Amino acid sequence: MRAMGGMNQTPFGERVHIAFFGRRNAGKSSLMNAFTGQEFSVVSAEKGTTTDVVYKAMELLPAGPVLLIDTPGLDDAGELGEKRIARARAVMRKADIAIVTADAREALGETERELLDFFEKQGIPCLLVWNKADLLEEVPKDGENTLWVSAKTGWKIHELKERVAALLSERETEGPLIGDLLSEKDTVILVVPVDAGAPKGRLILPQQQVIRGILDAGAFGFVCRDTELEEVLGKLACPPKLVVTDSQVFDRVNRILPESVPLTSFSILMARYKGDLALLAKGAAALGRLQDGDRVLISEGCTHHRQCGDIGTVKLPAMIRRGTKKELLFSFTSGTEFPEDVSSCKMVVHCGGCMLNRREMHYRLGCCREQGVPVTNYGVLIAYLNGIPERALEIFGGQELF
Repeated sequence: MRAMGGMNQTPFGERVHIAFFGRRNAGKSSLMNAFTGQEFSVVSAEKGTTTDVVYKAMELLPAGPVLLIDTPGLDDAGELGEKRIARARAVMRKADIAIVTADAREALGETERELLDFFEKQGIPCLLVWNKADLLEEVPKDGENTLWVSAKTGWKIHELKERVAALLSERETEGPLIGDLLSEKDTVILVVPVDAGAPKGRLILPQQQVIRGILDAGAFGFVCRDTELEEVLGKLACPPKLVVTDSQVFDRVNRILPESVPLTSFSILMARYKGDLALLAKGAAALGRLQDGDRVLISEGCTHHRQCGDIGTVKLPAMIRRGTKKELLFSFTSGTEFPEDVSSCKMVVHCGGCMLNRREMHYRLGCCREQGVPVTNYGVLIAYLNGIPERALEIFGGQELF
């Protein structure tokens, strides 16, 4: 997988995902290059040139930051071809807008029909784009969701961008991460432990996003370590409107904080922002039903270097074993990996999903819901294990969520 990103760019998980799908040699890569105005994807007359998923971040005005995704052909062949198809299909579940690319010289095939049917059933906005129209003697008229273009000559690429921008403007926007919980001049304390697991010299993405949300709300944010929370509270003239903590120090922060002050975690805020907080709150209760030998899947949306005290593979399994007093089996996935079949699991525990877009997160939660497997979130689960789920969720509805 190739990816482009930078320190000052909008995170991939916050960008609208626009993905190109189709058969080999339909011109997906040429179309994406024409769309971006850059020779980003490798182009060749030979079938199957795109052998992996290619990502390109760009600004699509006036819509804003988007992530373009080029995929291998869905008619690939052989053992390697099957793996490439699997990667392309994985992109289908996280596409916010799909561009089904077809060769203008050929008839609509089974591959295109299956794609169009899938996106229609999933409610994903889709355009059928006939590429290589420059090779036709007579070009048919465009339809409401159909466009004839030429990536080679650039003919009607501007119209394609306008069509995509129009679809973007019709999308339902995501709710705020924290801003709806605050009023101007409210005070929020963010508790950020600095330990071996903390990234050197920076904050993790959810912490950055919450700080930005506080600023956008016109509220005041104070950041401290858990070891300094008591001192910070003592310096404030009035109690804070909210305290947001790293879930791993829920117990310590809960003991320090007066019961009258609302408390939640970065992970729980992300669970509400990206997922379905009510579903994840109910899923935590499955912890009390686990039996010896049951399998628990722990899934993270990002990939990172695992340390000796890694939260997903080390700390959470230890917490769950202590909390349940059961001999459990654990499986782990990270990044783009997530099994379509989770029926062998008795519980799924997912991270906040800051590196995933909302559609991908809802796909994962949907897999669990449809297969009857309880699913919860890191922060919700840790609050449950510390006996404070109602307090950690009180600001969102508390007991009503369970």
